Amino acid sequence: MADAAPLLAVANLCKAYALKGGFFDTARGRVQAVDRITFSVARGQCFGLVGESGSGKTTIARMIVRVVEPDSGEIRFWDENRGPIDLCRLSDRQLRPLRRKIQMIFQDPYASLDPRMTVLRIVGEPLRATGDADTQVVRQRVAEVLEMVGLRHEYMNRYPHAFSGGQRQRIGIARALVSEPQLVVADEPVSALDVSVQAQILNLLCELRERLNLTYLFISHDLGVVRHTCDVVGVIYRGRLVEVADKTSLFRAPRHPYTEALLAAAPRPEPGQLSTGPEAAVSSATLGGCPYRARCHYQKDICAREAPELRRIAPGRSVACHFDLSLSAV
Repeated sequence: MADAAPLLAVANLCKAYALKGGFFDTARGRVQAVDRITFSVARGQCFGLVGESGSGKTTIARMIVRVVEPDSGEIRFWDENRGPIDLCRLSDRQLRPLRRKIQMIFQDPYASLDPRMTVLRIVGEPLRATGDADTQVVRQRVAEVLEMVGLRHEYMNRYPHAFSGGQRQRIGIARALVSEPQLVVADEPVSALDVSVQAQILNLLCELRERLNLTYLFISHDLGVVRHTCDVVGVIYRGRLVEVADKTSLFRAPRHPYTEALLAAAPRPEPGQLSTGPEAAVSSATLGGCPYRARCHYQKDICAREAPELRRIAPGRSVACHFDLSLSAV
């Protein structure tokens, strides 16, 4: 069970990118990749962020681990010695001791591993980067964590090209766990793998969570993966959170039209049951009002006038929709 105190609390997180073009590659505008994102992750919890490609999920993950610098907002991480710390206000030197406690599993196991480095160097790199230079200690810890993720310790002298995709992702998981983190940010950790291997990696992540008392921020576009892995789910559309709920409530009764459309698009095992995805439409994000209204069949006049804010409608449940109480009645 997750503790009441959040291990991670994100408040009003924003990130925009410049759009460049022309002969001199000059700025021609800005695109808002992440817009006032606010959520919290309790200790021991698996919090899922789900949405279509381009919704800002990976940008959020990279800002939390400070690979990408946020434009504004707060990222508060609970340290047992210092209490809540705003990671956005820390310099690289101040952030270094916390790097051991916050690690990331990347999406592509082929691109995230340096082909010139052995498994020993790849997995042991976080220890060396945070000040542990004892070769014997690093080697022993790498052997332990490789066994933990289902790989033989003899593999540490091999190079990434000698492994399959699933084995490479296990190496990536080992690298994330070698420094004994409290928070693991998993960015689409199974989307690049064969379906037959995905279940193995998901089961491994769930087993490691229970065994090591880990907290996950789990990024995915696959609702089936999220339903299997996560406790609480946040749905993102165009850089904004539109619904947050525990997975049981969200899958049983979605309260936002976009969540409803995502669930309708999920593959169904029943013969004759067809999935219907969200309808494509011209974006209304720059026209004011609700950014989803051009694709929403519940829209009314108020949707063009006012952009709904994310608000709490029940314990543990928040929705950004004018008609969140009963979509079917609209």
